[in-house]
Amino acid sequence: MNSVNIIIGSQMGSAEYVAEQLADELINHGISSQLHEQPELINIPQKETIWLLCTSTYGAGDYPENLLTFIEEIKQEPDLKGIKYTVIGLGDTSYDTYNLAGRNLDQLLASKGAERICERLELNILDEALPEDTALAWLPSWLKKVDMG
Repeated sequence: MNSVNIIIGSQMGSAEYVAEQLADELINHGISSQLHEQPELINIPQKETIWLLCTSTYGAGDYPENLLTFIEEIKQEPDLKGIKYTVIGLGDTSYDTYNLAGRNLDQLLASKGAERICERLELNILDEALPEDTALAWLPSWLKKVDMG
């Protein structure tokens, strides 16, 4: 497995920026990656790849608008066995719905039989470090866990 499909859920651009930084770093490691900014299930490979889902939480714990079609498509799928994934969630701990979209997406994929290959990374936008810097620091350990590092 030497490719990563990065599925983005971003309302204001933060998750998109984190995803772009991760895609660049994957390329630096010789790993092909593809960004999906308007994800549709039919356009995302499911075999011989890993899904890295990077989403923010919007409003009262909602998915970003650009992810809604993809979420509905996932809900309609009876079986996603064979898909390997990891979720990165961006949120603000001052809200009681902190990272709810990332948590719900993780649970949805697992309920459909997809294989979580690494615990969800939750990024708090109120942390001192920039979310993309935290994600980039996390990436080498993720690559080792998914046997790409």
